[in-house]
Amino acid sequence: MDHQTQSKSVSQHATRLWALAERSQGVTGHLTPMMEMSIVSHHLQLGSRYSYYKDVAEEIISALIESEQPREDCVAEPMQSYGLFPELQTVPFLSQLDGAFTFIDLFAGIGGIRLAMQSVGGTCLFSSEWDKQAQQTYLSNFGDLPFGDITSPVTKSFIPKDFDVLCGGFPCQAFSIAGYRKGFEDTRGTLFFDIAEIASQHHPKVLLLENVKNLRTHDKGRTFAVITQTLKELGYVVYSKVLNPVEYANVPQNRERIFIVAIDPKQVPAYASFTFPEPEPLTRSIHDCLDHSSATQAMYYTPESMSHYETLESEITSQDTIYQWRRRYVRENKSGVCPTLTANMGTGGHNVPLILTDDGIRKLSPRECLNFQGFPSEYSFPSGLALSAQYKQAGNSVVVPLVTKICQQIVKILPSR
Repeated sequence: MDHQTQSKSVSQHATRLWALAERSQGVTGHLTPMMEMSIVSHHLQLGSRYSYYKDVAEEIISALIESEQPREDCVAEPMQSYGLFPELQTVPFLSQLDGAFTFIDLFAGIGGIRLAMQSVGGTCLFSSEWDKQAQQTYLSNFGDLPFGDITSPVTKSFIPKDFDVLCGGFPCQAFSIAGYRKGFEDTRGTLFFDIAEIASQHHPKVLLLENVKNLRTHDKGRTFAVITQTLKELGYVVYSKVLNPVEYANVPQNRERIFIVAIDPKQVPAYASFTFPEPEPLTRSIHDCLDHSSATQAMYYTPESMSHYETLESEITSQDTIYQWRRRYVRENKSGVCPTLTANMGTGGHNVPLILTDDGIRKLSPRECLNFQGFPSEYSFPSGLALSAQYKQAGNSVVVPLVTKICQQIVKILPSR
């Protein structure tokens, strides 16, 4: 199956389950349609080896079958193969049921951290993402629909009791410090509190957290202090480091992010052996990530579409670099790599990455943005997803090869299952 055919079929696969998720009323009477489809899709992806969702999923599947035209040929089939969603088994990144370790994917976005975890042998048992368009993209590529709001007790109730690694790229939020205790209680009202609460209740062996570089200095350093102190209170040894894929993953995008790895020394005897990956030379250029075939005419700038086109034309002169439009002037990224991709780059403004091609000046395509984030070529956005959503999702994600290298370091110290 070629890439275009696969992308089309994957989006069709997501469409049926997604349509059921967007119904006004569920079949159970006590769960939302979105949550019902999250449960069913997780169950179908994990199969009989992991039975966390089995009872509720089979209740939902039975109700769905009763609500549709009965199929006589399904009567003797196992519950998980009733034929409601057989197409989900052809998504490009199926769960590995015989993985070396298990993990959950919180604040999952479009699954960049999951790609890394699966590539080193992990099995995803639970995913959560509140943005509906990101959920749709995740579903199209992994075959399971992420649960929604992780702050909801109902959502948390479906987290499997046991898993090895908790992953999450959580938002940066200030804490209301009460008496400067700098501990768990100070995190209430923030999304990090939910991470801490889940860690407290399930106590995974390792936490892998990702955030913007400025987390270290946010709120005069208090935010980071509360996070590290909270993790220590929960019994973890905390490692953190700011990493740039240009220096550590051979990816030509300047994107400094802080990574926090918290390890339970009681469950991971080799915890002291953990180290972040070593630097490696950058041998790839922007041309390794550009894909001119993915650009549409709408991505090109013209005198008619851009009032400052003459400025663009006079300043953007090289095909070997990436430029940015800064309101009224052009900024050349003289380092020769892609500047940090942002969520708002698809909506205009001052963060739009621009390149010069044989056909004119244009902004990066969403596919190229995924390439600069190190996503595999098999990964795709569902058809019909707005360009603005595609740019937002790519800009909000992680650099997959960089996270993969961190995951490789984690796997080295995890005890065998």
